[in-house]
Amino acid sequence: MRITFLGTGAAGGVPRYGCKCPACERAQANPVFVRRPCSALIEDGDTRVILDAGLMNLHDRFPMGSYAAIVLTHFHPDHVQGLFHLRWGVSCTVPVHCPPDSEGCADLFKHPGILEFKPEAKFEPFQIGTLKFTPLPLIHSKVTFGYLIENSQGVRFAYLTDTVGLPPKTLELLQQHAPHGLALDATDPPPSTNAQAGNHNNWDQALELIGQVKPARAWLTHLGHRSDTWQMLNNPVLPDGVHVACDNAIIELR
Repeated sequence: MRITFLGTGAAGGVPRYGCKCPACERAQANPVFVRRPCSALIEDGDTRVILDAGLMNLHDRFPMGSYAAIVLTHFHPDHVQGLFHLRWGVSCTVPVHCPPDSEGCADLFKHPGILEFKPEAKFEPFQIGTLKFTPLPLIHSKVTFGYLIENSQGVRFAYLTDTVGLPPKTLELLQQHAPHGLALDATDPPPSTNAQAGNHNNWDQALELIGQVKPARAWLTHLGHRSDTWQMLNNPVLPDGVHVACDNAIIELR
């Protein structure tokens, strides 16, 4: 199973428009540090699936017929905005598996074009080619799924963004089926004493969850410019097997 991080950024990305913080200035000077909307490409044999659709150039980057389906974690704009142009394609249908969110995003449900939305149910697996996807409820401000993805050889990858913590049943399932790879929301730096709780993990929460799930390898993703700046200033040491994801990184799981 191959995973390509198409984007690893929180809403607003890095660099953030108009921002002069160290992380944003670094990304403006060197595109290696740019973070685009959080998304990934999963490949297994001839099966190719796009996770989330926040990239605005999906219609250019992935030609018609080059992937089997799109799987959405939720309907916040930074995870679906690429669908607004893609939907006006012709001569094909694009399956879009998604959480059962009746509100969706703007008028996507009213004018889906070539998009065929397929609401899925929590903990009920569905198959795309050689890959089995199990939707895992997450804790966010909108109905949100993470996914445990498994191929026919039993290789498992969990993609968990956006979330703050994990529901008990989701955590239990992950512990029972320890993934070979885990990508986890780590949007914010460690909290200050007056920090308010949000809808995303901070650095400390993410590492604690990784310790509870115990994947073979893990990647921190959905990172904001504040988290990148904190890393630049503090150079934190990560546990063995834990990495900070970056755009265009490719992972091979066996």
